[in-house]
Amino acid sequence: MQTIKRLTPFISVAAQLQPADMALLAGSGFHCVINNRPDNEGDEQPSSEAMRAAAEASGLVYHHLPVVSGQIGDADVAAFRALLERARGPVLAFCRTGTRSASLWALAESYHLDPQVLLQTARQADYDLAALLPRLEQYWRSPAGQASSAVPKFAATPRYDVLVVGGGAAGCAVTASLLKRDPDLRVAIIEPREQHYYQPGWTLVGAGVFDRANTERAMSRCIPSKAQWIRAAAEGFEPEHQQVILEDGSRIGYRALVVCPGLSLDWDAIEGARASLGKYGVTSNYAFELAPYTWQMVQKLRRGKALFTQPPMPIKCAGAPQKAMYLSCDHWLKQGVLQDIQVDFCSAGAVLFGVADFVPGLMKYVERYGAQLNFNNRLTAIDGPARKAWFNVTDGDGQSHTVEREFDLLHLVPPQHAPDFIRQSALSNADGWFEAEHETLRHPRFGNIFSLGDVCSAPNAKTAAAVRKQAPVVAENVLSVLSGTGPRAIYDGYGSCPLTVERGRVILAEFGYGGKLLPTFPVDPRVPRRLAWKLKTQWMPSIYFDMMLKGHEWLAEPKHLDFEPRPTEAVNACDFTQENKG
Repeated sequence: MQTIKRLTPFISVAAQLQPADMALLAGSGFHCVINNRPDNEGDEQPSSEAMRAAAEASGLVYHHLPVVSGQIGDADVAAFRALLERARGPVLAFCRTGTRSASLWALAESYHLDPQVLLQTARQADYDLAALLPRLEQYWRSPAGQASSAVPKFAATPRYDVLVVGGGAAGCAVTASLLKRDPDLRVAIIEPREQHYYQPGWTLVGAGVFDRANTERAMSRCIPSKAQWIRAAAEGFEPEHQQVILEDGSRIGYRALVVCPGLSLDWDAIEGARASLGKYGVTSNYAFELAPYTWQMVQKLRRGKALFTQPPMPIKCAGAPQKAMYLSCDHWLKQGVLQDIQVDFCSAGAVLFGVADFVPGLMKYVERYGAQLNFNNRLTAIDGPARKAWFNVTDGDGQSHTVEREFDLLHLVPPQHAPDFIRQSALSNADGWFEAEHETLRHPRFGNIFSLGDVCSAPNAKTAAAVRKQAPVVAENVLSVLSGTGPRAIYDGYGSCPLTVERGRVILAEFGYGGKLLPTFPVDPRVPRRLAWKLKTQWMPSIYFDMMLKGHEWLAEPKHLDFEPRPTEAVNACDFTQENKG
């Protein structure tokens, strides 16, 4: 269950809850639950009716007061106040991050409580509502807390030199790189989550190599100490005003903006997936909670059918779906049971791996494990209790048909896309990803906005290794723009996918744009090596947490243009990146 933040003895707030949490809330003494999230707002959000059924089954009073993120109106405030006045016992309100509910509480109480007291109370619960101050003060002065028509809907904006959206690998790394170059820079990170995850480690959790706990750290340990942490979710952009809209409707201003919120996992794109995950042998290393279940099922399976799936590209860590297969097969081979297990790899793509140089080495392991490759097979539906899965299969003539497969273990990877607030913004391209010049990572229409990480449209592998090379590029280019010159650092598309083909050996695939091999070490990168396994399992977690997120750019020095660009006001990044391609 999400951490409950107590505002007063009567009301607490929390981030998104699940139906299973309702019994715990009732047992903790809560009387009423208020859901402030509209249905279908997020990919992993349970419906209000599911929440209502669970709440009422636990004896809780349930109210659904949906408030559109970024659009808290006077009517919403009045309705929230009325619910609080009717409640007979402790209330828990929740939304995506808790910020919307905390904002509603502060606005509802501001007609009889001093705004500074409300802000301090929210701050003690880790909610910074300072941007609401003008509206809180107006309610405080108005009769019965009614805002006058003269009240601006949104508060005045704080402004930073650089505003970073997202506190994942990309957000923390680029912030550290910025502050390494200019410690006096005013930088803020917008990030609602309290925990930070080393996601490359989850494949190894699913193989019994890593403990899941070692892939998780408190966000406060990962965000650079000199940066301001804004514990809220971004909801939209106003690039023409150089502002980001938060979920409570407040605005944050910037001189330069870096957008890197990661991507969204679309579990609901596969019918029956959400209801089956974590049981019936259905699992995924793409979820922190499920990776240990993968290892449990791999150990348990002694005979039967194992399916490993891969959705359409792009996805983060494109090699992870097959890495789960290789490590599972290696375990079954060593246990002497592989010959009794039918292994199928079902990929929506047409090839085993996107960089052809690495396919021969991977095929040797496919043959060693006796795995059946099924290309152009897209998982569409699952019936967990029946242990069946359905695939849309496209043949060589482009004709599609449905294939049913049975399973005892199903490792699925969900389709993935940019978050909705990116896809629906002026910053996205036609496919919904953040639009960026491939070399400078700058937006082609807004010269003071950059992106990196999984949400970026650059055609590189979406891996943490790519972020390690992107962060210094973006940091240098942001500082160039702030100083009035054009971007000079360029990104060559570097990405790395350590393909764990067996326990103890890894093919360290490193490549850039166009599949060009970019090995770090002077050895053949197509050969599986024990040294690469040691790098993956022993060194990379420390490189990630203690170097990349701290601004130590080991072997990540960016390349630069060999001439001085014109000032940013007079040049677009696409005007000069082509000149460096020779």
